[in-house]
Amino acid sequence: MARIGRRTRHLERGASALEMAFIAPGLILLIFFSIQAALFFYGRNVAIQAAREGVSQMRVAPDAATYEAMRAGVVDNTERFAGTVGRETLIDAVATPTYDGAAGRVSMTVSGRVISLVPGLHLTVTQRAEGPVERFEADR
Repeated sequence: MARIGRRTRHLERGASALEMAFIAPGLILLIFFSIQAALFFYGRNVAIQAAREGVSQMRVAPDAATYEAMRAGVVDNTERFAGTVGRETLIDAVATPTYDGAAGRVSMTVSGRVISLVPGLHLTVTQRAEGPVERFEADR
């Protein structure tokens, strides 16, 4: 009886290494895609925060002339914010502001590429924030 037990143990040698050879690539892919998903959502969060920062700066423009005067500075600040906060996660951030004087609203769209760990995978994020223009009126 002891002889049969030894023989089956001998035949099972290396079975766990073989099992690991089948499981490891799938496990590594799962880890890579999990990290890639986290980087994507972080890049998306950076884009929306940068867009909100741009909107908060543009809300003080009471008219189109003031908006045009401050537009370039706000775009530069928004893109710099996205680059500083996003570091290597959000690449080539582009900020596009809009001003609707009739409706009294401003908006900022920030888009950029997200760093990719997976070769051949190109991810872009685009986020938009908007808000009302602050109107300062004299007391009546």
